[in-house]
Parts: sequence; C-alpha cells; structure tokens
Amino acid sequence: MKCCSIRCQGVPIVTTPVVSIAFHSGHGHTAVLAEAVRSGAVEAGAQAHLINVDEITEEQWAVLDASDAIVFGSPTYMGTASGAFHVFAEASSKRWFGQDWKDKLAAGFTNSGSKSGDKLHTLQFFQILAAQHGMNWINLGLHPGWNSSTAAETDLNRLGVFAGAAAQTNIDEGPEAVHKADIATAEHLGRRVAEAARVFALGRAAA
Repeated sequence: MKCCSIRCQGVPIVTTPVVSIAFHSGHGHTAVLAEAVRSGAVEAGAQAHLINVDEITEEQWAVLDASDAIVFGSPTYMGTASGAFHVFAEASSKRWFGQDWKDKLAAGFTNSGSKSGDKLHTLQFFQILAAQHGMNWINLGLHPGWNSSTAAETDLNRLGVFAGAAAQTNIDEGPEAVHKADIATAEHLGRRVAEAARVFALGRAAA
C-alpha cells in the first residue's frame, strides 16, 4: 500500500485515506462495480471498505463516520437510485443533523440495463445527498470515450458520463456480464477519490 507523508514541525505525518463504498446491488451487477471502486482505491493507497447499505450495521455507520470519502453506488431503477438506497439516504439524516459528514469527499456510480436509462438522475441524486451533508463531490475526471470513428467500446468512460462512473449491463445477463470498460472506469473512480482524499488529508495536516 502506498502512502504519502509531510513533515509538521519536523515530525513526519503519514496519511492513509479511508474510503468507504456505500452501495446497494439488486442483482449483483452494481456489486461488481463497488468491488472495482474498492480495488482502484486500494491501488491508490487507501484503506477501503465495502458497505452494503441494505444490511448496514451500527459498526458500519461508524466506519462511514470515520471515512475521508464515501462513494455512493446503486442500480438505477425507474429513473433513480433503488428503494434500498433511498432508505439508507433517509437514515443518513441522523448524520445531517450533526453535520457529521461535512467536508468529507463524495462520489458515485450506477448501472442500468439501458445505455442511458436515466442514470444521470441517479448520479444527481447522489450529488444532492452529498451537498445536503456538506460533502465535496469528486467527478469522474475523464473525457468521454467511444465517441469517434477511431474510438472503441473498450474505452474508459465509454458511456460519456462526467458526474460519476456509469455502466450498462444487459437485463438478461448476470453480474459476470458487466462490461470490462465499465469496470475499468469504476476502478479509475476509486483511484481518483483516493488520490483526492490524500491531498485533502495532507492539506488539513499542513494547515
């Protein structure tokens, strides 16, 4: 695991960002993306936790509270995040009252059966949830792929989404069919969040 350090009054400060992926997966496709985000975050030097919000425990709420960044993930059902994720979002209001997640980083990812499927609405739901908590949103940071005659379906960000990582999986196929380019895009998001969390942590320590 990589780490980064600065010196404060001659004493080295080592920062290992903590990234939690709070997700719901109805049929396993979104869980594949959650694992990809986790893998990317770990590759970038973070400590990363997968938290299935459909089964969240008090201990896992405490993990979220202690995280530097929280990445939200859900399938897109009927043009928004799943019902289970909405239940989690409403339950997070206990943290909203105390501003417990203020100034943490946030990001998001989603999957649907259609190329569009109104995935953007799910990502915007995540953005508003993060904003209500006073969190700082981390976007995908990629140009769109697969949008020219020389591009390919294997490009990162093949669906051309900027707000977060988006995936499309055929509705008659299982989690093993999640597109490799979408998995790679989710890994990129995990790395980007971890790197941003490290920069924020070093800045706080320096301040």
